[in-house]
Amino acid sequence: MIYTVTFNPALDYVISVDHFQTGVVNRVNEEHIFVGGKGINVSFILKELGYSTKALGFTAGFTGEKVKAGVKEMGVDGDFIDVEEGMSRINVKLRSDEETEINGMGPHITEADLYKLFAKLYKMGKSDVLVLSGSIPSCVPNNIYETILEKLASKNIYAVVDATGQLLVNVLKYKPFLIKPNNFEIEDIFNVKLQGEEDIVKYAKKLQEMGARNVLVSLAGDGSLLVDENGETHRMGVCKGKVKNSVGAGDSMVAGFIAGYLKNGDYEEALELGTASGGATAFSDSLATKDFIYENLRNLRGNK
Repeated sequence: MIYTVTFNPALDYVISVDHFQTGVVNRVNEEHIFVGGKGINVSFILKELGYSTKALGFTAGFTGEKVKAGVKEMGVDGDFIDVEEGMSRINVKLRSDEETEINGMGPHITEADLYKLFAKLYKMGKSDVLVLSGSIPSCVPNNIYETILEKLASKNIYAVVDATGQLLVNVLKYKPFLIKPNNFEIEDIFNVKLQGEEDIVKYAKKLQEMGARNVLVSLAGDGSLLVDENGETHRMGVCKGKVKNSVGAGDSMVAGFIAGYLKNGDYEEALELGTASGGATAFSDSLATKDFIYENLRNLRGNK
């Protein structure tokens, strides 16, 4: 079974405005509401690729009820913990000449709520996959990912961590199966300026020395790079298409990589499907569909 954890899911209110200006009334010409959250995004793409998941996390208030209903409509099996104080976030994603985001606060998660999450995670067994992705709310201890992996260390699970800074660095000693920093995040971790692909590989291997088994580096318009646990480096270009949406593209890459690896344990195939999944979401108004992912996969292979 694949488990995803979203500490702070949200309703994403995505609006388009022509030439947005501050200090005046702006008229929306297009609007959508999506259920947001990095773990939820991973669960949806995995569902599209034929894999069942259990989406865990915390919800509260009337917005939390909408989040749970939306996850169900997405065809994802949600198992959320209801929090008493606060409400699930509403995030505003403004698309205009530039993309702007205003993210809400989210509910107050207590220690008792965290123990409920741990109880659900304890049900995991050998070779199950756990995806920990995104930032964490300020009410949660900043070592929570580390604590989760420590508690599950004896279960021999596949841990996938998509986080930044110390949140990522602190889990490396638990030897996560996969981490997905981008080049800028690597620069922040090591306080360096990467000069090219050779440097990216060098510092990806340093992350392996710190504990990561596989390091997937997203390079935005320059594609992606994987340093796998066998010492091999894999390089992948980008899918061809018009970028419409950056929200969820990285999560889609993670989901595609997991699905590709679970198919037959081939890292090159995992990187291909991850790249195709990320590109398909970037070229869509929301998260990508199965058919569009495989269309991008065919095009990606045709351009190699």
